[in-house]
Amino acid sequence: MSTSVSIATAALVQDGRVLMVHRHPQRQAYPGSWGLPGGHLEPGELSRDAVSRECFEEIGVHVHDPVPIPMVLADTNLDMHAFLVTHWTGTPTNAAPHEHDDLRWFSASELPQLKLAHPESLPNILIAIQTAAEVPGASQPGR
Repeated sequence: MSTSVSIATAALVQDGRVLMVHRHPQRQAYPGSWGLPGGHLEPGELSRDAVSRECFEEIGVHVHDPVPIPMVLADTNLDMHAFLVTHWTGTPTNAAPHEHDDLRWFSASELPQLKLAHPESLPNILIAIQTAAEVPGASQPGR
C-alpha cells in the first residue's frame, strides 16, 4: 500500500505569462522537466502556508492571496494542492539552484512545446493563465 505525498504548487501569472521552473537534471523525480514552483507539505502544514513557504524558499518571493485551482495529475501517489498567484512581493529568482537550474516566464502558446513534469496538468495551467487575465490588478505583482 502506497502513501500519497502532499504537494503545494503555485502558478505565478503576470502579463499573460506563467513562471515555470526547470528541475535540475540530477533530481531523482522528474529530472530535466519544467513545472510550477512548489514542494512537499511539512507535517501539520496547511497547503496555503506550504505554497507561501515554498515560493519564498525556491524563488524568493512572498505570495499574497493564493487562490486554489484544480490541477490534474496522472501520478496517483501525489496529492496536489495548486494555487493561482497574481500578487507577490519580490522578483522571482532561482533561490534553490540545487533543485532547479532555470526559471522562465512562458506564454500559453509556448507551454505545449515544453517537457513538463506533469503534461496532464497543461490544461489546468492554461486555465490559470486565462483566469489571471480576469483578476483586477493581476499584472502588478509587487503590491
